[in-house]
Amino acid sequence: MNIAAIESSSPEFGVDDASAIAEICAGLLQDIPEISPKFLYDPLGSKLFEAITQLPEYYPTRTEKSIVDRHAQDIARAVGSVTALIDLGAGNCEKARRLLPLLNPAQYVPVDVSAEFLREALVELSREFPHIDMHALGIDFSSSLSLPRTIQADNRLFFYPGSSIGNFTPQAAMEFLIRIRSQCDAGGGLLIGVDLVKPASVLVPAYDDALGVTAAFNLNLLNHLNRLIGANFAPGDWRHVALFNAPLSRIEMHLEARRDLVVSWTDGERSFRAGERIHTESSYKYELLQFRAMMVKAGFRNMRAWTDERHWFAVCHASI
Repeated sequence: MNIAAIESSSPEFGVDDASAIAEICAGLLQDIPEISPKFLYDPLGSKLFEAITQLPEYYPTRTEKSIVDRHAQDIARAVGSVTALIDLGAGNCEKARRLLPLLNPAQYVPVDVSAEFLREALVELSREFPHIDMHALGIDFSSSLSLPRTIQADNRLFFYPGSSIGNFTPQAAMEFLIRIRSQCDAGGGLLIGVDLVKPASVLVPAYDDALGVTAAFNLNLLNHLNRLIGANFAPGDWRHVALFNAPLSRIEMHLEARRDLVVSWTDGERSFRAGERIHTESSYKYELLQFRAMMVKAGFRNMRAWTDERHWFAVCHASI
């Protein structure tokens, strides 16, 4: 078993991370307050999201799995030789677990903002694949993506499953794809999951389930903010809201104040009126032709896409 020590800029966007604190405070003070969805993923948030993926309403995980299972050999042929499999937003590493025997990379590099959650997942995975060098990175890859020299450079396959590309605005998604492209040398590529446009009647329940697990996931953000910036959010003063913004083709998650209140933190405060919202996540839904055009513009080529029978989701591969 060979697991490199986890490299992390901060174990959980700790209070010593001045840039994270500044980003949160600036977001809270905007005219329409907004917090990046990356802050949803503290250790508890990561576990809650893992539970969300098991819910009957949450179609992306099982639909993506069915696509990979059905087209596994075709995907492997399209991808070709892989030296380093770089798993962005790895979480519990479960999705990569299905790819490792298929692609047989020399190195597996899970990347996630929640280093502690990543550590737990990697210990178990390394027992199953002791011949693979595993080098985990606990970093925030949403704004920069610079890999250490310990990561092999040739034949890198970036793996970005789920519908996480939808958390970026289309412009930010383009910039993110360009950053990935810049980290690919000869033989590199990207394997990515894309949630496709579908009726709101399917989309909204996936982000507002009957058991309230997604609500707990969203509300847990407030506890995380309390730790990060010394705030006094009371989760009971807020409720989870999910809606489909049709003109922008995106699901939105918000936290809505149940009453007039004032929230304070170490270096500031803000008043919230009853009904005022904090925007916590967007999930853009794409048409496949639209996403293909983005990949081409970002510098990728030869994109192939595999979809389910309902065309709800796509798994795409492109090379450089």
